Parts: sequence; structure tokens; C-alpha cells
Amino acid sequence: MKIVVQRVKKASVSVNGQVLNQINVGYLLLVGFKTGDTSTEIDYMVKKISNSRLFEDDMGKMNLSIQEINGEILSISQFTLYASTKKGNRPSFTDSEEPNLAEEHYDEFNQKLAEIVTIVKPGQFGSDMDVELINDGPVTIIFDTEKK
Repeated sequence: MKIVVQRVKKASVSVNGQVLNQINVGYLLLVGFKTGDTSTEIDYMVKKISNSRLFEDDMGKMNLSIQEINGEILSISQFTLYASTKKGNRPSFTDSEEPNLAEEHYDEFNQKLAEIVTIVKPGQFGSDMDVELINDGPVTIIFDTEKK
């Protein structure tokens, strides 16, 4: 499982020109699942995302978690995080989880994250989405269960 975390001042996701969800201060998550991922990887990522201290305290040091600032999360499924570009010019997505299982994992991840973080808003799994954000910092961190 791989997640790109972007600290944002605000973010939104639209489908077919209609805003589906939007958040204010918090995280925009790009969430990808690899073949073989299980609830173990999901639980690990929920803990890492909810406890990571990526927001600044009064001294300007990244020392506060999303929970401590009452931040919001916009979670976007992103199978392309597992693109392989080793051969040729067209990426291969053979390492990405098959869509039905990936959607189950995505729903489980969002549900478990919402048990800890007050506001978790999803994108629309499998859809062509337009994502807008104002990256704060910019701060962008990649979490990967293969590197835990």
C-alpha cells in the first residue's frame, strides 16, 4: 500500500464538472493498493496517517498531528501509484490491486480512518476525477508499507 500525503489549505474533487467533496485545512491523500495488500497494511497506514506530525506548532516546527489541529482529509483512490515504467514508454499497472478488491480496501481504509479523524471525505472510486488543491508548505510525504 502506498499513500502520497499532501498537507493542504484546501482541496476538492470533482466528477463530470460537479464538486463531489471538498475540505479545508488537512490532508489530500492519494491512496494506492498493491496486489496482496490486506487489512494489516490498511491498519498500519491508518495509524501512520492519523499520528504523523506534519502541522506546525507555535514555534513553527512540524509537531502536530491532523487530530491535534482538527484537520480534514480528502482521500482519493490512485491505482497509478503502482505504475511500472521499467520497460518502454507506456506504464504497466500489473502490480496494482484488481479493481474490486482495491475498492473494498479503499472503503475499509476510509472507514477506519474516519474512526480516528473526524472528517474523512472520499473521492469516487474508479471515476475520472479532477482534483484541485492548495498545497501548504508545500509538504508532500510518501508512505509505503514496503518501506516500514
